[in-house]
Amino acid sequence: MPSLYLEDFQPGQRFTSGGRTLTETDLTMFSMLSGDWNPIHADAEFARHTRYGQRLVHGTLGIALCTGMLHQLGIFEHSVIAMLGLRQWEFKQPILVGDTLHLELEILTVEAGKSGRSGKLGRRFRLLNQRGEVAQEGDSEVLVLTCEGARQQAQAAQS
Repeated sequence: MPSLYLEDFQPGQRFTSGGRTLTETDLTMFSMLSGDWNPIHADAEFARHTRYGQRLVHGTLGIALCTGMLHQLGIFEHSVIAMLGLRQWEFKQPILVGDTLHLELEILTVEAGKSGRSGKLGRRFRLLNQRGEVAQEGDSEVLVLTCEGARQQAQAAQS
């Protein structure tokens, strides 16, 4: 899908990514990257005696997957300026090795900026598992170029 600009969005729009099956390597690599070796992630014997019966994938890996899946959609490829933050992020279902996840992105709000070059989008992220259950969800705002802002940016780059 081509990059979209502020004018292309409207509240209620939804975009869905492709799926991604999480592997043992994903779990281990994220432990290495984050330094989070909590036994619920790293110790199979410990995790076997929890209510889940197995190790859990890090919740923060779910957030990282959402941003990666968002990139795969391509809708912000050339238009995004900056993500402004995450709010009210909830871990609703555990993520397990072998789960296949995909992102459902919903546009909540569209606000034009004062300059006319950019504006702000309110977005809801929903990370769904292979059973259609919401594993995680939360809101995020992002600054996005308008078509005019993109044109001005391209002209400045050519100068």
